[in-house]
Amino acid sequence: MEKDLMKKKFGLPPLPNLGSGPPGKRNMIRKKDYSPVYWDKYFDHKKDIVTSTGDTFRIYEKGGEGPVLFFLHGGGFSALSWALLSTHVTTLVKCRCVAVDLRGHGDSVTSDDTNLSAEQMSSDVGNIIHSLYNDDPPPVILVGHSMGGAIAVHTAVRHLVSTLIGLAVIDVVEGTALEALTSMQSFLRGRPRTFESMDKAIEWAVRSGQILNLESARVSMVGQLKSESSNETGAEELEHQHVSCTDTIEEEEDEDKASQASTVGQFKKPADPQSMSTHRYTWRIDLSKTEKFWQGWFEGLSQKFLSCEAPKMLILAGPDRLDKDLTIGQMQGKN
Repeated sequence: MEKDLMKKKFGLPPLPNLGSGPPGKRNMIRKKDYSPVYWDKYFDHKKDIVTSTGDTFRIYEKGGEGPVLFFLHGGGFSALSWALLSTHVTTLVKCRCVAVDLRGHGDSVTSDDTNLSAEQMSSDVGNIIHSLYNDDPPPVILVGHSMGGAIAVHTAVRHLVSTLIGLAVIDVVEGTALEALTSMQSFLRGRPRTFESMDKAIEWAVRSGQILNLESARVSMVGQLKSESSNETGAEELEHQHVSCTDTIEEEEDEDKASQASTVGQFKKPADPQSMSTHRYTWRIDLSKTEKFWQGWFEGLSQKFLSCEAPKMLILAGPDRLDKDLTIGQMQGKN
């Protein structure tokens, strides 16, 4: 009846039947893609920075001029967690984005990946920035989430970045963070220990709510996991596949059809993203073993944040998340 009325009154074609079409086609439209995405869709460059201590830190860069937003991820995450934000913010303002895999995370390799003390990691940040820019560092704004936010505060209060012009801390308050530590081990035990494929890991991250944005999960989960068999991070595995695929495409462009036919068995077929499902994945870092450092990340954080000389911003879900010190600081116009 609705279709007839629409046609008679407005001369419009009847409404489409949403249930029409082959069932297979409808299911295909609704199916989500949980395959991993390569980093170069979001960043311009990838570098491994060797500091004066001999440690190597993986960074990703976006943008070529302006002040630097230096991103520090939360515990268990990686530099790739900042991929979407880096792409978006560089379209809005003239700036550079640098995201780093902190000690013990992602593809960074240090002499002691287990030392995640606030003092050590804040020193790492200062060393990375110095090694990256030498004696001519640009203006830097430290941006950190959760653990990374705490490390940003420790870095700022210790004056480890000489050109610091701003500090942004996301989703971390001393009072609520310290309270949450009591249930952290229980939360970690509730996560799957392994995943049968990278796709399954990405799907779990989205469905469980650990990462709300599917696009972000597809680019960032590879930095949070490693192969159980090779101990190689998901990001490095994806790197090998990308290089293999690129090399094969170049070979095909350089050869005519006849030579391709005669040498078909001589070249390795590019790795299919599905080949990442041939072995299991586990977490890059066992956060449960870092418990002895948790208190040091957050204790006294509110006063440290308020005492930072650089302009600062605290980003929270709501004002009810503020603890006593920060509430007083807000009323006094300190944050």
